[in-house]
Amino acid sequence: MTHSSAVAARIPATLAPGRLSPTAAFYLQASITVSFLAGSSAPTPIYPLYQQEWGFSPIAITLVFGIYALAVLSALLVFGRLSDHIGRRPVLLAATAAQAVTMLLFATAGGLAGLITARVIQGISTGAAVAAVGAGLLDLNRERGASANAIAPTLGTALGGLLAGFAVQFLPGPTQLVYLFLCGVFILQGVGVLAMPESITPRAGALRSLQPQLGLPTATRAPFLFALPALVATWALAGFYGSLAPMLIRALSGLNSPLLGGLALFVLAGSGAAAILLTHRHSPRAMMTRGTPSLFIGVATTLAALPYHSPVLFFVGTAIAGFGFGASFQGAVRAVVLNAAPHERAGVLSVVFVVSYLAMGLPAILAGYHLAHGGSLFATASEFGAFVMGLAALALLGAHVKTNVPNPVCGEAKIAMKSC
Repeated sequence: MTHSSAVAARIPATLAPGRLSPTAAFYLQASITVSFLAGSSAPTPIYPLYQQEWGFSPIAITLVFGIYALAVLSALLVFGRLSDHIGRRPVLLAATAAQAVTMLLFATAGGLAGLITARVIQGISTGAAVAAVGAGLLDLNRERGASANAIAPTLGTALGGLLAGFAVQFLPGPTQLVYLFLCGVFILQGVGVLAMPESITPRAGALRSLQPQLGLPTATRAPFLFALPALVATWALAGFYGSLAPMLIRALSGLNSPLLGGLALFVLAGSGAAAILLTHRHSPRAMMTRGTPSLFIGVATTLAALPYHSPVLFFVGTAIAGFGFGASFQGAVRAVVLNAAPHERAGVLSVVFVVSYLAMGLPAILAGYHLAHGGSLFATASEFGAFVMGLAALALLGAHVKTNVPNPVCGEAKIAMKSC
């Protein structure tokens, strides 16, 4: 039985009235990832307004950013495997409802404590959802689901940063309007999830799955080790832009423009999405061997813009680095998740995202600590960028190491980085 026919066997040929078709369910779940990541990046262009209004220091920005990443990590460790047992729908219903509440908390926040509270709840609901929705996409279409798991986070990050930057620059009530809009989106998506058919059969062990663990099925371990440097490099880059890009743009351009801060995230994630579309037919190894050099060159170009105070060079480097981000991350995701069986997918994706969010959050917190203790912005950015470049070089070396692993999806021994 092919994967497509297996999915068809789980979903009735004649859907009950009001139920979404598998195609509609696929796009709904992809949109949930987009909106969750848009919500996570939306505060970035607004941070300067919070600074002006509430008077907190630069380390507070990186603290808020890092707390979100740590909340995601905690949720992934506790809830990451839950949807493999109770189904995708219950987890996504709870997560979309929590995200809608979170947006209201952002819109009504009156100080740093309110902002941190909103970020913690947002991180927990995102961590609970990303593994479930990612696995749900793979349930419905293994190949397209792998691509969607790579492109949806980058697209969401791009749209969230640009939307918030535009709102801050041109619209009234920017610290409320963008969150109220996203709240409405999450409510509509929750209604969609109610009409979505379940893509797996629930099984026992839900309570046991809540015990934090980071185990991987045997078939995914070698591909995961291969993909690890690329995962860390790409998400450390995301942390670099999420925590430092708005301040760097202000320093380079001399303009206090929130739209420019949002545009930096949009260029990074938008070029990443383009890379995913352009390379999706390549093997995971080929994706990473093309992506990691672009990531290295892009960060080097971005850093070269700093002493010249050149916003143009900064955005050129951002676009190149973004291409590397998209290609490398897609290759890493495909190398790992295509080796997982259906009831292992959410657990495997939770491990992938635990590593990703650690790579994004910890360097950002360290950068904020360095700034708070007298480090200059450009020196901190240069050290952070050099760290990402080193990881990219390591990932490029790793992409040339051939590893033979058994692939349960293909049913025979394959080179881990080859496409089935």
